Amino acid sequence: MKISSRGRYALRFMIDLTQHAHGEAVTLKEVSQRQDISVKYLEQIVTLLNRGGLIRSVRGNQGGYLLTRDPKNYTIGDILRVVEGDLFPVTCMESFPNQCSRYAICKTIRFWEGLYHTVNAYVDSVTLHELADDDTVESCWAYSI
Repeated sequence: MKISSRGRYALRFMIDLTQHAHGEAVTLKEVSQRQDISVKYLEQIVTLLNRGGLIRSVRGNQGGYLLTRDPKNYTIGDILRVVEGDLFPVTCMESFPNQCSRYAICKTIRFWEGLYHTVNAYVDSVTLHELADDDTVESCWAYSI
């Protein structure tokens, strides 16, 4: 499993909103300049984040984007799933119940299921607030099962 640039940039965008909004909408141009991400690529990302209910757009002179909730109430998993989809390590896990004809005899499926649950537990254990806050970012590395 590999997180795409879209997932990485979505996290950077959400962290930027957390650090710079202060109750006012942040423009894509501002984020683009601070994060060195093209406005065109950010437009694709904000479409997904907006559709997923993680941000909202504000129209007009003071227009831009705002978070829809407190940064402490977003997990990194929430954000990644909106832009990346489910974080399955192998394609045979994409259906529920598992439709693989070898599921009952598969020697590796328990490993893949364990990896899936471990990854999800980790991304759901870190909040946007923690990534955006320099004082708490170290807690992200103290994860253990």
